[in-house]
Amino acid sequence: MDTTIAPLASIGIDIGKEVFHLVGFGTDGKIAFRRKIKRLALVETFKKLPPCIVGMEACLSAHFVSRALRQLGHEPRIIPAIYVKPFVKGQKNDYNDAEAIAEAALRPNLRTVREKSQDQLDLQACHRVRSRLVSRRTATINQIRAFLIEQGIAVRTGSRALRTSLFEILKNRKDEMSPRMSDLIIGLHEDWLRLDERIETTTREIEEISEHEENCTRLMSVPGVGPLISTAVVAAIGTGEAFNRGRDFGAWLGLVPRQYSTGGRSILGGISKRGSRYLRTLFIQAAKVLLMRPQNWRKFSFGEWLTNAAPRMHRNKLAAALANKLARIAWSVLYNGKAFDTHRLEAETI
Repeated sequence: MDTTIAPLASIGIDIGKEVFHLVGFGTDGKIAFRRKIKRLALVETFKKLPPCIVGMEACLSAHFVSRALRQLGHEPRIIPAIYVKPFVKGQKNDYNDAEAIAEAALRPNLRTVREKSQDQLDLQACHRVRSRLVSRRTATINQIRAFLIEQGIAVRTGSRALRTSLFEILKNRKDEMSPRMSDLIIGLHEDWLRLDERIETTTREIEEISEHEENCTRLMSVPGVGPLISTAVVAAIGTGEAFNRGRDFGAWLGLVPRQYSTGGRSILGGISKRGSRYLRTLFIQAAKVLLMRPQNWRKFSFGEWLTNAAPRMHRNKLAAALANKLARIAWSVLYNGKAFDTHRLEAETI
């Protein structure tokens, strides 16, 4: 196969664990070649190809592949899988997927994923590890509660109540519980303590990063935004250049109403819940924390809006609306490089 003679319009890569499938489109719009390569042969293969647009789905190792191809002079485009699906023709297989990616990469108005740096990927990995540990800790606590319920012992909600009363329960009910069950529960409690230590270690690492990263420091000037949210936002969108405005970032997080409109009628439902579930959860939690302290609302530039909206909106709906506003403010802080309410503070000092 000689692909070095004719110029190429685009190449689609279907990324796999060990094997990549390539489909190239010539400038005439026809398929120039199909090829299957090993992962390790990626660089050598693209060195022999003329520089062109290279599309790939947003998936594991997509950012690594993108950086490698950019160094070779190609123009990589990372495309969300939902935007590739309409271009798939025929039945699903690796070559058809690669062809659909190559065709989608040529669309002029297609929104692509911004390439992440290695620092962003590292920070994102810290958050994913912490999220997994928190999930495992919750599962461990629930299993302890389930075993106690099977013995007829109910503990009030909250991890603190279970932590403080667990050994007292085992001591008082040792005649009713078998030694094997007691040993199992004690083993689960030890797992719980180990998970607490790992979560604390990972959280401290994230907090240290937030103290030294300028963008994170600026983000933490936004009410309700702490080290976790600030680092998660920086890991996800960098400086926010992938979005043209704050409301686009809010829509990407899934904090806008789901729309189903037809025949000139606008039908809006609950929030769309698209995009990053992790980030969306963090922003909603931050919004709920702010709603718990109405005495502080007047300190914020959006305090008047929040005061007027609180009486007429359900609390959960208000939390989603406030989370959307916080997300838009966070994007503005990142994109403009200024802390929250800077103009307001400057006006007060004049």
